[in-house]
Amino acid sequence: MRILSLPGWQGSPAGHWQSRWERLHGHRRVEQHDWLQPLRGDWMSRLEDVLLSEPSAAVLVGHSLGCHLVAAWAAASRHTAKVQAALLVAPPDTERPDMPPQLHSWRPIVRERLPFRATVVASTDDPYCTTARAAEMAQTWGASLLLAGPLGHLNADSDLGDWPQGLALLHDLQHD
Repeated sequence: MRILSLPGWQGSPAGHWQSRWERLHGHRRVEQHDWLQPLRGDWMSRLEDVLLSEPSAAVLVGHSLGCHLVAAWAAASRHTAKVQAALLVAPPDTERPDMPPQLHSWRPIVRERLPFRATVVASTDDPYCTTARAAEMAQTWGASLLLAGPLGHLNADSDLGDWPQGLALLHDLQHD
C-alpha cells in the first residue's frame, strides 16, 4: 500500500516525523508547487494528479494544513476510491482570526464526512487548535479522535523523533 505524505504550510523540515518516515519507510511526499502561499485549489489539484498516477489505492498522512487538504479534496473529487484511509495529525483551526493571511484560502473549513476511514490525532496544547475544535473536525469528518497529550503542534518542535506511536496508528489504519 502506497503511503502519501501531505505536509502542511511551509512543508515538513528534515527533523519532522513525516520527513523521517519518508526516509525510513519510503513514504512518498506530495510536493506542492508553493509551500509558502498555499492555495487550496492548487493543493487539491496536485493531490488529485498524484493519486491518479498511483496504480492502487493509497493511505494519506496529513499534518496540519495537510489534514484540510484531505477534507477539501475528498469533498470535491470523483476519485475518492483511490484512498483507503487517512491519518490526520494536528489539524489547525484555519477559521481563527489570528491565522496568517496566507491561509485565508483555507476558509471555511470543509465539513463533509470523509468517504474512507480516518483518524484525527490532536494535541491537548496545540497552539493552532483547541481540543474542542479538533474534536469538532474529527466528528464532522467521520473520523475517530485520539488525544495525544500535551505535544504542541505535533511537529519537529514537539521532539517526536520517528514517532512510533503515530506509525502504530498508521499501521492500524492500513490493516483494519
